[in-house]
Order: sequence, then structure tokens, then C-alpha cells
Amino acid sequence: MSFSESPFFALEQVDYRYPDGSVGVQGLDLCLHPGERVALLGANGSGKSTLLRLLGGLIFPEVGRLSAFGETLSEAFLNDASANASFRRRVGLVFQNAEAQLFSSSVRDEIAFGPLHMGLPEDEVNERVAQMLALFGIEGIGERPPFRLSGGEKRKVALASVLAVNPEVLLLDEPTTGLDPRSQRWLIDMLVRLGAAGKTLVTATHDLEIVEEIADRVVVFDEEHRLAASGTPAQILADRDLLLRVNLIDPRFHRHVHGGDHHHYHSHN
Repeated sequence: MSFSESPFFALEQVDYRYPDGSVGVQGLDLCLHPGERVALLGANGSGKSTLLRLLGGLIFPEVGRLSAFGETLSEAFLNDASANASFRRRVGLVFQNAEAQLFSSSVRDEIAFGPLHMGLPEDEVNERVAQMLALFGIEGIGERPPFRLSGGEKRKVALASVLAVNPEVLLLDEPTTGLDPRSQRWLIDMLVRLGAAGKTLVTATHDLEIVEEIADRVVVFDEEHRLAASGTPAQILADRDLLLRVNLIDPRFHRHVHGGDHHHYHSHN
């Protein structure tokens, strides 16, 4: 896939180490373009979540450069109130643990929080809340406190609260973790619709089964917190040696291609 537009994000030799000394990512060179749907694959602790936090402006490179929308994304840049507000409108991050971002007294207030802080008029805020409740099929729980929701409902509310701001880029950290099959299918279909609507999606996952549906490009991390490969879903999923090397499958897993060229991994004990 080729892109004529400038990338939304560009990382040049980016290193990040956590305060406890553990490595987050190292030597990252990566560009993410408008309208791309990118899946981040890698074993637990390989750097997927760290990259999302960098892209979301929650942490910043120790070495190298990270630019977002043509500007260097740094703590100093986001300390400017206007720059921060503009960036937060354009980029939304959904955490792996939905409870970590739910804090309001009701679902309705949770969804309204972002639009209110954008300074939108009350009528528009109410309209966005109504749209999100309808889009996610959660009209019936609008007055319920988030802590009383099921795991799937919390995930829907977390996603609705981010989408209420209408960001151009959506960053998702292991979005299907802990969901029952019906909720998982709903979420995958939602991501497909968002991609078709032109949103830029970056999804960290270790679930190989969903990659071909949610991504046009796959970026693979190895256990040294470096980028090991980048390619189409078909290319990456067909590379069994790569998947073994980065600890995404075990030697007893074998790929089968079913109708529609979908790849499935089965264990033979």
C-alpha cells in the first residue's frame, strides 16, 4: 500500500525505558499514515502497549524523535494548552483495562466528558451522547454507573467515550481481551466499520485470528522490544518461522487456510 499524504506519526530511532529500568521499545523506525489500519503483534511485554502510549502522548521518547501531524510530540509541546487540546481531539486511546478510563458517575456523563472539555455547546454534547448510546446499543444503561457494568459493556462505554470526541486516530490496546464471543464479534465489526469510515486504527493484539479483518498492515515486535517485521496480514500470518521466533505461536501450532483465505491456527497435541 502506498501513501501520498504525509504520515500522521513518524518514529525515528525511538528508545523508551521505564522508570524501573525495564526496556519499553528500542530503535523504532515507523510511519503511520492517514486511513491506515495497523495491527501491532508481539508477545506480552514486547513493546506494543509502550508504542501506543507513545503515540497517545502519555510517555515520550528518551532517544530519537517522534512526530505527530508534522510536530515533534514531546512533553514541552503538550504543555501548551492549545496544542494539547488539538492533539487530544485528533487521537483517542482505549486502554486494555476499560475500567482504567471510566470514572464518571453514569454512562451518559462518561460519554459527555470529552465533548464538554472540548467546549462544545450543551445541545451538541447531548446530541453526541445520544448518537454514541445508539451506535453502541447501550441506550438502556445510560444512567447506570460504569462500575456496575459487565466487561463487554465497559469496553463499549470506553470506546464510546473516546469516539464521542470524533478523533481521526484510534489507538486500541488488546481490545478483545476478556470479551465473550458475541461481544468480541461486535467489537471486530465495529472496528471494520470505523476503518471503512476513514479512521486511522492502530490495534495492539496477540489474537492472530482477528488480524486479517481489522488490519491492512501488520507490525511485529520481537522479545527484544524491536520491530521484527512489517507486511500485509497475509504475508505475516504465512511466515511461521517469524511467528515462532517472536513467540506468537508454539511449535505445535499449524496454520490452515480455510475458505476466503482466512488463516487459522490449531494446536496438535
